[in-house]
Amino acid sequence: MNQPLFPPPSGGAPPIGHVMDLLLDAVCVVDAEGRYVFVSAAFERIFGYAPEEIIGRPMIELVHPDDRERTLQAANEIMAGQPKPHFQNRYVRKDGRVIHIMWSARWSEADGVRIAVAHDITEFKRAEQMQVALHAISEAAHSAADLMTLFRHIHQIVGKLLPANNFFVALYDAKKDELSFPYFVDQCDQAPAPCRLDSGTLSGEVIRSGQALLLTPDTRASAEPARPPAGRDLLDWLGVPLAGQHGVIGALVVQSYSGEVRYTEQDKALLQFVSTQVAAAIERKQTETRLHYLARHDQLTALPNRELFHDRLCAALAEARRDGQRPAVLYLDLDRFKSVNDSYGHDIGDLLLCEAVARIRRCVRESDTVGRIGGDEFVVLLPGIGRPGHAAAIAADILAALAQPFELGGRHVRMSASIGMAIYPEHGEDDRTLLRRADDTMYAAKRRGGNCALMSEEVP
Repeated sequence: MNQPLFPPPSGGAPPIGHVMDLLLDAVCVVDAEGRYVFVSAAFERIFGYAPEEIIGRPMIELVHPDDRERTLQAANEIMAGQPKPHFQNRYVRKDGRVIHIMWSARWSEADGVRIAVAHDITEFKRAEQMQVALHAISEAAHSAADLMTLFRHIHQIVGKLLPANNFFVALYDAKKDELSFPYFVDQCDQAPAPCRLDSGTLSGEVIRSGQALLLTPDTRASAEPARPPAGRDLLDWLGVPLAGQHGVIGALVVQSYSGEVRYTEQDKALLQFVSTQVAAAIERKQTETRLHYLARHDQLTALPNRELFHDRLCAALAEARRDGQRPAVLYLDLDRFKSVNDSYGHDIGDLLLCEAVARIRRCVRESDTVGRIGGDEFVVLLPGIGRPGHAAAIAADILAALAQPFELGGRHVRMSASIGMAIYPEHGEDDRTLLRRADDTMYAAKRRGGNCALMSEEVP
């Protein structure tokens, strides 16, 4: 004979429903159609809904959208007689927060209902996720090839902790007083242009103050009008500072445009918890990037050094062999630079080198490479030229540009150059041969008095 689901108490025992209402875990009863028919008092504490708001509603409506399919599968298995003592899924509370629940559930054939006990494991899962996130950030700092890859990894990691469809990284360069947005993913807006820290952005306020900022419709009314939220129809805005070794280097920001995604003080604390590790990862990658740059660039002129120029020359020659192109190399030496250095000092000499580089670069294309390989010697790689006359024309432009007087520190300086040219494959089929032929030709031009450009074949 079937027993009722909640038999009346015997003797002086308290009502069963009253006893269940004393439990910290929520007791839920769902009928065969998946609708709530009973919830204990703890349901409101865990899920945010009072019993009268939930009775008759489909259970699946409260389940996190990403977990609904496997939750329905588990429900079918329970109704088929397979109890689930440790099933975990996520629910969306009435206030929009996502919570993690561990269920102990079985099917009552006699009553035609599923009976389940819900235990809130959100804090446990949060702590577990934070440890996983810290490890993942550390791994990303070591494995990411560049800053942009690191930012993408960080976005993915943060997205596992809280909703982050709209996410960006703001970085502050104190030397330039420039706030930039190198990684910006947003459903409504494009990345803002770089700006000053005091330009009125919320990100700038977070960086300037070093304090996390959470704006919601309730808190925004009291926010300063000079700090309007970015984005159209913005609902919630949450930003935390990235505190580096020597101060705040930027901010992590998430935004919401929909009532389905709301941010809370708990989310702020969570994002703050990982922000220190994120800042350390960014600083590490910035240092690696800077060291890699310095290893392959001249510190005074920021031009590629001998090593980087050699790599680009080899790449150009490989492409030339494949596509039948004709790269050219120009080897350039400033005439009488040493006398300028000796007469006016190294500061003026450095200014002259930098200004000369600026003029040379204006004479070549963006696809060309200008490198400094030592002292006052420079090389120019022209990856593809139509005919030798094109290289000669560029060399003539460089000579004309350098012939214009230089105004350096109040001094009037004149300068010229000697240029040697070599073209693949006429003057060499490998990088060393081309550079040597261009170098030899440059010295021949210098022996002729300088201020001229010679093609390799013009030198006996």
